[in-house]
Amino acid sequence: MGQSLGATLQSLAGLKVPPTEFQRIQQEYMQQASSLWNQAIEQPGQLKPADRRFAAPEWSANPVSAFTASMYLLNAKTMSRLADSLQGDEKARERVRFAVQQFVDAASPSNFLALNPEALKKAVETKGESITQGVQHLLHDLRQGHLSQTDESVFHVGQNVATSAGSVVYENAFFQLIEYAPLTPKVHERPFLFVPPCINKYYILDLQPDNSLVRYVVSQGHRVFMVSWVNADDSLAKADWDDYVQHGVIEAMNKTLEISGADQLNALGFCVGGTLLATALATLAARGEKPAASLTLLTTYLDFVNTGIMDVFVDEMSVRTRELTMGPNSPKGGGLMKGVDLASTFSFLRANDLVWNYVVGNYLKGETPPAFDLLYWNSDSTNLPGPFYTWYLRNTYLENKLVQPGAVKVCGEPLDLSLIDIPTFIYASREDHIVPWDSAYASTQVLSGDLTFVLGASGHIAGVINPPEKKKRSHWTTSPKLKQLPDTSEAWFATAEEHAGSWWPVWSDWLSDFGGQDVPAPKAQGSRAHPPIEAAPGRYVLRKV
Repeated sequence: MGQSLGATLQSLAGLKVPPTEFQRIQQEYMQQASSLWNQAIEQPGQLKPADRRFAAPEWSANPVSAFTASMYLLNAKTMSRLADSLQGDEKARERVRFAVQQFVDAASPSNFLALNPEALKKAVETKGESITQGVQHLLHDLRQGHLSQTDESVFHVGQNVATSAGSVVYENAFFQLIEYAPLTPKVHERPFLFVPPCINKYYILDLQPDNSLVRYVVSQGHRVFMVSWVNADDSLAKADWDDYVQHGVIEAMNKTLEISGADQLNALGFCVGGTLLATALATLAARGEKPAASLTLLTTYLDFVNTGIMDVFVDEMSVRTRELTMGPNSPKGGGLMKGVDLASTFSFLRANDLVWNYVVGNYLKGETPPAFDLLYWNSDSTNLPGPFYTWYLRNTYLENKLVQPGAVKVCGEPLDLSLIDIPTFIYASREDHIVPWDSAYASTQVLSGDLTFVLGASGHIAGVINPPEKKKRSHWTTSPKLKQLPDTSEAWFATAEEHAGSWWPVWSDWLSDFGGQDVPAPKAQGSRAHPPIEAAPGRYVLRKV
């Protein structure tokens, strides 16, 4: 840790802006600041700060507010230019850029009541009621432990989100296995298993009927099963990566095959769920087992070659600190990574959209945020066992060992992802800030078998949850001129073909080849050995942090 801290401080101290570049930025700043000042004196009505935070007419109508916002934007741009001009260690540069961006976002005049003409006008119009409501919202959020991004009172899991009919047919300490009721008279003989991320709850894949990927897959004639991870508590504080692979993913596959009576299944992993699923399949392959006929990976890391903005949080010191406080060698032999801490980290990756926007609306204006199912799911965070979390950080983000054959052992087996030689569909989102799409594409250089790659528009969640009926966004597929996928994402994109609308039908057509024969749909969920335990969505998904 001492060496890591010393190296970090040394790399930060070694950063510098070239003198000529600094002088140029300084001169341009003084010129633009003088121009703004002159305009504020001579033509105050012409100042219109070009940023959506200051788009309301109150900002332009008030010369002082317009000047304040305009100077803020100039200062923010200048600070960002200085950060971008730094020369030195790349990771240190990224950290400075991130810190500057966080400061810039927080310092916006829109975030302060005394400087926000919209909030002040509303306070006057409501005779102070908006401020009273804002204080009440603040106290409510302090009690619940997180910033409200939506009207959470509107949503109830199992009532208006996670509503697909089904039953819990198996459970252990790590997950419940849900089987969904069929929507077609016949189903494919091979069942389909969803493995969602354990960092969040599964129902991002089953928000509401009109945007449910679960319902879509069921409607395509698949017999669908879902892993619903438990929200970890102290009883799982010592669980590690091997536990989630063996007692989670592998057990879910075994029970799905046992209940369905099939010889193989089709499996999908989303985000960390995809990393777990691929690890489990490679582990089983090392044992000579091949339970999956096909694999689908959605916005998933296997090769952590480019972790994007997340890289600023991970170094030897930060990982070692986590290991000493919640890892297997910590004083208690484990601990919990709190879900609220993870959620806050992800929110500050897009601070203006997911933090300050709600600070202004909720607290300064006293508004209740609109009801939005995706943001409700986003706020329904989950805890993770410390040993699981620290193993994941070290072996993926820090050391990128999963793609090094034999570099780690999982459940006693040397891990070699190239042993996965089944047809695989890999999906990435072009604007994903969690799993940059070039890293998702890198999986094509890791796995064996017949590989299909599709790139969707938008981000980590919105790109995935894109039902065809909405007729939104677009996606890119591999050019038919290519006989095999290129080594790099850039080479692939250079010839890729763009198509309007959702990528779901492309994937559904691909998946239909691996379902096997059509058989009568089961009249009930489960089996004699595994009768229904309770109705979906089950108890585990209801557990709060």
